[in-house]
Amino acid sequence: MRPSAVLINESQLGTRLNHAIDHDRRGEFALLLAFLSSDARDMAQFQLDDGTLEPELVLRKKFELPEAQALINDLTIQDSPIDNSSAFANGGVRAFQLMQALKPEALVIRGDKSAQMQRVLTNCDLLTRQKFNHSAKSELYQALDPHFVDQLAQQRQMSRTLA
Repeated sequence: MRPSAVLINESQLGTRLNHAIDHDRRGEFALLLAFLSSDARDMAQFQLDDGTLEPELVLRKKFELPEAQALINDLTIQDSPIDNSSAFANGGVRAFQLMQALKPEALVIRGDKSAQMQRVLTNCDLLTRQKFNHSAKSELYQALDPHFVDQLAQQRQMSRTLA
């Protein structure tokens, strides 16, 4: 199926969407919507040809935007993460919003573990989490942890009962 007119840029997209709705062409409508991008940097007015700086930096400078907010902050590094809670406690919501605009906090603060490992560890019991973090030092834990020779003996006994 060959389209009647070639779509050159997003300014023609509005009329094509209207025609697809008027003529009840759902496939074409869905295809045209798939062409749209939610990222504003993909639109023609934000495409910069200045090769000296990255386009994102040029747009940040042009619109006077602060630096990008950190998504993940690692607590294992010596630097302490940005904490705007004191501004909220002292000055209220507006002071917190001002501090968040000036020095944004990270969206997620966690250690050096990946998100998948973090999700697995939250579903484990306390003893397993301590074992993973190498911080379990109780006598009860070490009593429950069998020696390698004991594990071999248990496996041999289980194999004899199954055979």
